[in-house]
Order: sequence, then C-alpha cells, then structure tokens
Amino acid sequence: MRQILAALVAGLLFGIGLVVSGMSRPEKVLAFLDIGAIPQGAWDPSLAFVMAGALLVAIPGFALARHRAQPAFDSRFHLPSSTSLDGKLVLGAVLFGIGWGLVGYCPGPALTALLLVPQAWPFIGAMIAGMILFRLGERQPGHAKP
Repeated sequence: MRQILAALVAGLLFGIGLVVSGMSRPEKVLAFLDIGAIPQGAWDPSLAFVMAGALLVAIPGFALARHRAQPAFDSRFHLPSSTSLDGKLVLGAVLFGIGWGLVGYCPGPALTALLLVPQAWPFIGAMIAGMILFRLGERQPGHAKP
C-alpha cells in the first residue's frame, strides 16, 4: 500500500509540475523546440529553465540514492540491465523526438493534458496503438528479448 501511495503522490506532483511549467501545452513545447525562431525573437527558452530545475532536483537525488541499500518504498532498485546503445534504443529515441517535435507532446504531458485539452486524445490513441504494436512485435517467433 505504501508503494501505491508513494507512486500516486509522485505522479500527482509530476503532473502538477507539468501543468504549472506549461509542458502540457503543445504550443509552448513547440515554441521551445523551434530554434529556427531564435533570429526573429520568437523562440521560447522558458522550458530550458524547467529542465534545469529538474536537474537541480534529480542530480542530488540520484547521488543520495547511490548511497542507499534499497529505495524507501521497495525492496530493491530497478535499474536497466544493459547500458549499451543498440538499434532499438536509437530507433525509440528518434521516434520519440520526431513525435515530440511534430505535435508537442510526450507521454507524461499528454496524459496530464488529457482532461484539459481534447486535442490530446488522438496522440494518446496513437501512443496506445504504438505500445500494442510493440508488444505484438515482441511476441513474434524468433524475436530475441533484450
């Protein structure tokens, strides 16, 4: 029960942060990603400050976590088993970046916008379809699991 409550609090805090920072508004994200607008003065650098603020919290958090035997609300840390760059990772990063650049949403902000912005629904539908296709592809015979 403690794990569920901790996840709920963390998710709510993350969602509130996304809404307050404007990351759930695709026009704000697209204005940040449009570096071609710099010469005209239309580029919006404010999300760089959001990212810097996230790093100011995350870096000390990861440093403290490194010195713990286990997390506060679980029996062990769940870290990636592989640290290598492979084709699946690169392809996933490219698809993520293309999607973010085209519509101004990534999964977290899209879920927070779901209740506020009806235009988020098609993105959520496409995201769910992509997850289903990925799972189906993993189940194909001869597919090697990472």
